Amino acid sequence: MAAGPPLGSPAPDFTLPGGVLSGDTFERGDYALSAARGRSLVLAFYPGDNTSVCTKQLCSYSSGMETFEGLDAEVWGISPQGVDSHESFARAQGLRMPLLADEGRETARTYGVAAPGIGVRRAVFLIGPDGVLRWKHVALLGATFQSLSTLADQLSGIKTA
Repeated sequence: MAAGPPLGSPAPDFTLPGGVLSGDTFERGDYALSAARGRSLVLAFYPGDNTSVCTKQLCSYSSGMETFEGLDAEVWGISPQGVDSHESFARAQGLRMPLLADEGRETARTYGVAAPGIGVRRAVFLIGPDGVLRWKHVALLGATFQSLSTLADQLSGIKTA
């Protein structure tokens, strides 16, 4: 299994198609990691739209968006499903963060979280405003996820670093 980028190294850049629910509109576009510089970024890799643990995880992060914004951080969800699937998932759950489509799993492979059989391991990467990887958690089974408070604690550490 690929280890992915080491902590303290620049996070590998990528550009993926995706979209974000804004009111009643699902705004589609390309998301480039390099364009997110200047704010902390939470990359939440998840196995699939509309699955029970993924839904709980992303709803938890979505309902905590004010916490992330207070820490000057953005949250991007990344999974192998396409943008159409992401749109229906975001609409069904009222998700407020961009959902990115890594259909070929190239980005998941770059970050060391592509997994045979399940597609993508549940994983969270915290990237500082300088584009450096500051913290990561990769689940082996993926039945649980990192809580909002854990991520907020880690992000506040990045902000003061």
